[in-house]
Amino acid sequence: MSVILHIESATEGCSVAISQDGELIFDKADSTINNNAVTLGLFVDEALALVDSRGILLDAVAVSEGPGSYTGLRIAVSMAKGICYGREIKLIAVPTLKLLCVSPLLYMDLPDDALLCPMIDARRMEVYSAVYDRALTEVRSTGADIVDAETYKEYLNRGPVYFLGNGAAKCKDTILHENAHFIDDVRPLAKWMFPLAEQMFNRGEFCDVAYFEPYYLKDFVAIKPKKLI
Repeated sequence: MSVILHIESATEGCSVAISQDGELIFDKADSTINNNAVTLGLFVDEALALVDSRGILLDAVAVSEGPGSYTGLRIAVSMAKGICYGREIKLIAVPTLKLLCVSPLLYMDLPDDALLCPMIDARRMEVYSAVYDRALTEVRSTGADIVDAETYKEYLNRGPVYFLGNGAAKCKDTILHENAHFIDDVRPLAKWMFPLAEQMFNRGEFCDVAYFEPYYLKDFVAIKPKKLI
């Protein structure tokens, strides 16, 4: 089993958690927008003070890798790298879109054929999204989408699709397919990272601390977004 420090600040707000042998022993979250530079450092300091006071050795740091805001990701990744260097431990990068799916899968009774489409807001009717099944197998990889009524039709025609994340609310009046469902108020939180991070730890899926870069939100024109039909 493992002890992992989890750091999340890819979107609005920030959170920090510690998992030990599959259970949370520390969890702090703040939903305040644009306060990550102050709050995240305080949460990380509290978390490290807890493990040090108990003589617990960290095995790894897991950080939410985006897509997300440049400032939030830069702060979180810088902290994660610093801890990994200082304590000579592993770095794990958890995809933020996959992280968004964890709490609905744990606490909602979804149909067996359900697909989940987490969305991170970019601007106007633009989002970063991916599509996963209930086993969190990637059905469609992360991409930049300009959302209209046809964008996710391929998946909606198969069965129920659940849209979530801070980019989903603005799509409710555009995606009107009978198989479209929207889950409100789902945030990527550090406390939901540990099932994913522990799987990655057990599989040895670590990042190179020196060269790891997060997935920043980029300008849509520059990356030539695609429309799915």
